[in-house]
Amino acid sequence: MFESLTERLNLVFKKLRGYGKLTEQNIQDGLREVRLALLEADVNYKVVKDFVNTVQERAIGQEVLDSLTPGQQLIKIVQEELTALMGGQKQDINFSGKWPVSIMLVGLQGSGKTTTAGKLALHLRSKGRRPYLVPADIYRPAAIDQLQKLANDLNMPVYPSVPDMKPLDICRRAMTLAREKAYDTVIIDTAGRLHIDTVLMDELKGIEAAIDPSEIILVADAMTGQDAVNIAEKFNQTLGLTGIILTKMDGDARGGAALSIKAVTQKPIKFVGVGEKLYALEPFYPDRMASRILGMGDVLTLIEKAQATLDAKKAVELEKKIRKESFTLEDFRDQLQQIKKMGTLEQIIGMIPGLNKIKSLQGLRPDESELVRIEAIINSMTRVERCNYTIINGSRRRRIAQGSGTSVQDVNKLLKNFVHMQKMMKKLKKGGLRNIQNLFSG
Repeated sequence: MFESLTERLNLVFKKLRGYGKLTEQNIQDGLREVRLALLEADVNYKVVKDFVNTVQERAIGQEVLDSLTPGQQLIKIVQEELTALMGGQKQDINFSGKWPVSIMLVGLQGSGKTTTAGKLALHLRSKGRRPYLVPADIYRPAAIDQLQKLANDLNMPVYPSVPDMKPLDICRRAMTLAREKAYDTVIIDTAGRLHIDTVLMDELKGIEAAIDPSEIILVADAMTGQDAVNIAEKFNQTLGLTGIILTKMDGDARGGAALSIKAVTQKPIKFVGVGEKLYALEPFYPDRMASRILGMGDVLTLIEKAQATLDAKKAVELEKKIRKESFTLEDFRDQLQQIKKMGTLEQIIGMIPGLNKIKSLQGLRPDESELVRIEAIINSMTRVERCNYTIINGSRRRRIAQGSGTSVQDVNKLLKNFVHMQKMMKKLKKGGLRNIQNLFSG
């Protein structure tokens, strides 16, 4: 997410920080580079123009030129304006409408509406809501089956739609049933098309008039860049959107949609999809996203992810094992499984401030398939072997490799790395944080 833009901006700010004192000329030169970086990131041209003009107006004022650290002050202004550009502050789902609250998810076919409906239901349930999923897309083959399967996987209630029902009837009956069953949040997965047409919009307007939803949220594919912004404009003109969910943000290296869509539509981004897993939906915090774009990390989101996914009891047990030097391959596997729930390694690394500036890690793109291979190798071991790796001889290594679909060399590599990791843990235990730099330097 935003890799190219972050790299470009970091180069610009590194140059500006090198000046002992900033002048109007080098500020203008720097902002010219910022403008190019944003345009290359597929940000809307008018949005870029207004953004750069605002930053320049503030930067050439006294708050930067008279500052003791003008380069840092300029970065602060850019961060504040990026935050404002993306909406200023987090926007929650509006639960103040008539009971039960209803949320219409709209968008084009292929944007990820159905999967997002499941993700949103899971997120809201974690916040204490009682969501009810409603498949109202009778046109796309298997759309109803897809949402019903997602609901079953999540142990979530779902309306029993069938393809020969009319979407408007589905929504009306679902709202009545939700009231009877005391479900407080109804999430409606509406139909999409490959393009915006009158038939689609008339159907959506009919549903809106009948159920008076608290939220009409556009689900848009972030990887389509400015097309996502144009689509949002058209839906907003017809339906009056209340918010946006951007999907596939984990695969969007440019980020133009996220930086443009609020400014163009004046509708907030409420969530972003950051992976295929059902828990890979994050509330959108403009200030945190601005920090990520500028390479400053996002510690708050990392902490929230850790609190939501990591088992506190297991963490205490793990700490005791590390202190007693009894950390096993079974413990290692359990930790890998918990970390995977927090997102990809690249996403986690991107949230840690300064980690992308460590020379030995620059350009590193963690191989997720390696984690799958490691887990398969450990699972292929017996419990005794996982608890005491020293008994794993040549014949055991061949059996483990065969059982995991890997090679003996892969098994040897894992065991070697595990021994090295145990040594690093001993260093941390004895020397504390002062030894971390030594670990990175090898």
